[in-house]
Amino acid sequence: MNSLAPDARVAVVTGASAGIGRAIAVALGGLGWTVGLGARRAELLDETAKIVADAGGTALVHPLDVTDPASIDAFCIYIRAHAGTIEVLVNNAGTALPGAIHEMSDEVHRRIVETNLLGPMLLTRRVVGQLRDDGKRGDVVFISSDATVYKRPHLATYGSTKAGIEAFAQTLALESEGVGLRSSVVRVGPTLTGFADEWDLGVFDELMPRWRYFGIQRHFNTMQPEDVARAVVTVVTAPAHMWVPIVEVQPNPPLDPAT
Repeated sequence: MNSLAPDARVAVVTGASAGIGRAIAVALGGLGWTVGLGARRAELLDETAKIVADAGGTALVHPLDVTDPASIDAFCIYIRAHAGTIEVLVNNAGTALPGAIHEMSDEVHRRIVETNLLGPMLLTRRVVGQLRDDGKRGDVVFISSDATVYKRPHLATYGSTKAGIEAFAQTLALESEGVGLRSSVVRVGPTLTGFADEWDLGVFDELMPRWRYFGIQRHFNTMQPEDVARAVVTVVTAPAHMWVPIVEVQPNPPLDPAT
């Protein structure tokens, strides 16, 4: 539909196999929307699809590797063929591997940049082009990180990609003025997900003392993926006359019993 009101729309969520991506997809399904689910771990997308359907939405499942232009094309063609124009795109897929700049391999640097920065750029190009060709309103949301504000040692490449995607989102917003397209950033603080599952646990012995002023170690409260999803829903269901350029969500510190 053309409306930016929370009526039934066609949305796409990348990295929808688990964690924040799954929570966002379910929240959009709860609005009665059609939600295209994309991720490299295609076997987990069926689980997400069932939860989306249980929430009241219609799920469309298709494998997606945002680092592969051919995979992006196949995904977009599938969603268009089965649901029509993609009206809401949530660029959520991301990866991070910690390491000192000089110690990380070229392959790891490239993987992070292609997944977090280049991939969303390429997918957004296709979705925005389709929206403009079809003359429809739309929303593009980029999931970012508070690492863009609070720099962390051993996360230089990850933080750089998130800073880059925020710049990309801001420029897309400037290019989209007057055409009914909103470009927004949801910047995320410490959230309980499986994001760091593939990290070598030994690295935390070195990182935790150096990260003591950042993120979760400030007060050890965290958010749930559903908290981030709530912020995304707020952004994409805002009335047509309103635009949310960026929202940062952080866990609230626990109450101090001494106060």
